[in-house]
Amino acid sequence: MFLVCGEALFDFFLESEAGPAAATYAARAGGSPFNVAIGLARLGQPAGLLTGMSSDLLGERLARVLADEGVSTAYAIPTDRPTTLSLVGLDTHGVPAYQFYDNGSADTGVTTADLPALGPEVTGLHFGSYSLAATPVADAMAALAAANRDRFISVDPNVRPTVEGDMDVWRARLAALFPLADVVKISAEDHELLWPGRSSEAVAADILGQGARLVVVTQGGEAALGWTASGLHARAQPPRVTVVDTVGAGDTFQAALLARLLRGDPMAALAGLDAAGLAAILGYAARAAAITCSRRGADLPRAAELTD
Repeated sequence: MFLVCGEALFDFFLESEAGPAAATYAARAGGSPFNVAIGLARLGQPAGLLTGMSSDLLGERLARVLADEGVSTAYAIPTDRPTTLSLVGLDTHGVPAYQFYDNGSADTGVTTADLPALGPEVTGLHFGSYSLAATPVADAMAALAAANRDRFISVDPNVRPTVEGDMDVWRARLAALFPLADVVKISAEDHELLWPGRSSEAVAADILGQGARLVVVTQGGEAALGWTASGLHARAQPPRVTVVDTVGAGDTFQAALLARLLRGDPMAALAGLDAAGLAAILGYAARAAAITCSRRGADLPRAAELTD
């Protein structure tokens, strides 16, 4: 089982409004790690989610969604703290902006002392998004990664400035996490926030220099780029689709990237990559993300919707 570690929340999308005093919202279960875990399960990979899971109404709904999707909650941490809420607005291109309400919430309140011991069925871990920067959960995630360096680890910063606006905090957290990671996926938007003016190639080279075996940079609908520690480089062009919104696109790419590597031993998969194989993996993940962009919200694809 591949264990995804981080937040689980409810997104509230503005549907309509009648002046400042009346608005209608559509609520959807979400959070980047939550989406990645579901994406893996939909692509046929056993997955679990390690997060703080509230006993409130929304927490119960999150647990039911995970159960329906076949995602294990064996490592979910029960708590009476409330579920994180996020208000989501979409611009004219369907690109989301988030405002999080997470003070003292179920997922951000996880501490190192709350962490469960991991069993041998956990083959690897994924870390990402605001759980990397918001305390105390960021300390817990850093400790979990350090304690499990012998397992396959992937990271997607998925920077959320509305949770932690100080990029120095993000850079410090990632400087400790990247040396523990085998695979790092980062969007061009995120690396521009973190290291303004740096090229994708330079950012990838720096992360590889810290010990990663594969670094992937996504450039929205333009390209997905990959570099390996062995010197391989490949590029994939996402298919053109009519974009409804881009909610969950990065999470879909991450899930599909992992799903391809997890078809066997991921370490062996990385060691055996050639340029054509890397391009094929990037293309698979880009096609998966494009499917999500063609639908409303983070509705990630299933294996039957994709071809190798």
